[in-house]
Amino acid sequence: MRTRDFVAVRRAAAAAALACALAANNAWAVDCNTLPSPVYGIGGSAQKPLLARLGARMAALAAPRTLIYQAPGACLGTNAIINNTRLTGTASYWTAAGAEQTCDLPVAGQAPDYASSGTQATLCPGVTALPSGLGDFEGPVTTWNFFVPVASSQQSISTEAAYFVYGFGRDGMAAPWTDEAAIIRRDANSAAQIIVGLETGVPTERFRGVDAMTNGRSISLVAMATNAQAAIGFASGENVDANRATVRTLAFQHTGQTCGYWPDATATAFDKRNVRDGLYWLWTTTHFFARTDSTGTITNPLVRDFVGWFTGAIAPPAAVPILDLTIQNGNIPRCAMRVSRTRDLGALASFAPDAPCGCYFERVATGATTCAACTDSAACPTSAPVCRHGYCEVN
Repeated sequence: MRTRDFVAVRRAAAAAALACALAANNAWAVDCNTLPSPVYGIGGSAQKPLLARLGARMAALAAPRTLIYQAPGACLGTNAIINNTRLTGTASYWTAAGAEQTCDLPVAGQAPDYASSGTQATLCPGVTALPSGLGDFEGPVTTWNFFVPVASSQQSISTEAAYFVYGFGRDGMAAPWTDEAAIIRRDANSAAQIIVGLETGVPTERFRGVDAMTNGRSISLVAMATNAQAAIGFASGENVDANRATVRTLAFQHTGQTCGYWPDATATAFDKRNVRDGLYWLWTTTHFFARTDSTGTITNPLVRDFVGWFTGAIAPPAAVPILDLTIQNGNIPRCAMRVSRTRDLGALASFAPDAPCGCYFERVATGATTCAACTDSAACPTSAPVCRHGYCEVN
């Protein structure tokens, strides 16, 4: 066979193989709109693990619902719901078994039903206020953690040190974090970077270091760093906690504090005690943004349900134990908090939830609690007189 003919045959074979591959991919592609009761969301990668847990439970309901989500970044999600920007390409959803799958969005795009973010909307670029007809509904608390590889000897970081690390990189001389290839950051649309910028005063668009693009990749880049002492990153606490085998949260010293605090009582605990008591500074509530009617009620009933499960406005079905899912994911339900804020990283105030769940939180998060177990309030002492979720609470 002549060389030219041989090349032609190879090209034809390659084209045929490509056509077969495309046909196979198309054959297996899932149209998002064909999934049971789809509800479309967009927002930050920090919320994705929690939505994955919820999505699996929703898919397993007798009348299944499909939670579909894109995670390009907190503020990209916020702007998408404000501007009704249509979702295109592919998105994630979860089966009843908890497996993450992808589906194809309509060619013309799909309007988002909700957005989720770890920050309030007005901290996002270009957002001065939420427009009329769009509500902000607060869900569970998340922490924002500075972390290093487990092999690092570093134990803590202060607001001021973080300012020099992320504001000046190598020139900041905040040893050992002076190698900008090992300083891991996000971008101006990331809730994590917005919160760190708000705390340190570093403009979000001027952070030094390598953009990891997602919370998960931030952890991977720090964990795989060749120089463990030089590596540092920041991400949502639930993502960091899920990777304690490879990375370690640093204690954080807020301006004015005399020492640093971990989110938990110790470096190895999961009780979030220092967050709940107001000692650990870097935390915010999850925000769900959704369209509302003139009474402030979410118009999409599917969104109204699951957001209401988080806020407590709607009792979840038994098959969706929202409190357990929240705690197991590493978040803190509002009912377990003892402090509150009216804005992200704002002043702390003492907080007494209407229906406390601190005892139950401790038992699920840590496997133990010192609270008395109960089946009804008659069994509870006067110091903790109300039986909630199987434990005696203060009210």
